[in-house]
Amino acid sequence: MEHEITENPLRGVEATIGSGHYGVFDQGAHVWSWQPDGAAPVLWMSAKSWFADGQPIRGGVPICFPWFGNGRAGDQEPGHGFARLHTWHLSDIKDTLDRDGRLLVEYTLDNAMTGQQPDWPYRYEARFVAKFTPEYLGMTLEVTNTGQSHVPLDGALHTYLAVGDVRKVSVSGLDGAEYYDKVTGQTETQSGDVTITGETDRVYRSTGEVVLDDPVLGRKLVIAKSGSANTVIWNPWVDKSAAAPDFGDDEWQGMICIEAANALADQLTLRPGETHTLKQRITLA
Repeated sequence: MEHEITENPLRGVEATIGSGHYGVFDQGAHVWSWQPDGAAPVLWMSAKSWFADGQPIRGGVPICFPWFGNGRAGDQEPGHGFARLHTWHLSDIKDTLDRDGRLLVEYTLDNAMTGQQPDWPYRYEARFVAKFTPEYLGMTLEVTNTGQSHVPLDGALHTYLAVGDVRKVSVSGLDGAEYYDKVTGQTETQSGDVTITGETDRVYRSTGEVVLDDPVLGRKLVIAKSGSANTVIWNPWVDKSAAAPDFGDDEWQGMICIEAANALADQLTLRPGETHTLKQRITLA
């Protein structure tokens, strides 16, 4: 286990466990690899992703903070917030890899590190913890309002999951949930399992866990969360993949995003001194 990524210029923490691998970048406190020993990679990374200071990373688990997309009003920049473009402080590592295959990594970020942000001029402290184990990946994002004014907050753990063929997977646990379809601009109600048959960008009102069934890879992933009013499901499909410079033309077939979020009408407000905790846990079933 080392605090240096050798494949690209970004520093971070990575570990090899038998045939498995764990990895997180310091930039954005960005988890990019969770592959338990003997398993296929669970997180998806684009072969076209940029790996450069201040550039967004395509794949893994981007931390969208302090806003999701371009914010509730649609006018905040950069997209998905500034936190994923800044280097976080690595504050703790607990390495029990030799004993039980586990690694815990903790990062912190605050307004002194990110500087004045015109679209979000607030004082804050953020703490992110990633727990890598052979059975599950657990992630916790805590945000504390350290100022004297009320702070608007939305965001997400924007998790990219690797699949054998997105056209053949199904997601259960959202039957009956209302969702906003960002492709059509309509509000709908989910009937049955979610399947992917075209460009998909949906913000569900749901606090429960979902199960991703992947018959091609022969596995199920249980995705649980807390502190999240929304589950976002996203796949860019053909045209948007081809149009994105950091996305391979055919890579849409091998990924699906299932995100723990607070977005749109479910934006939060933190009182002075208040902390919000967002968690997501991915388990190999």
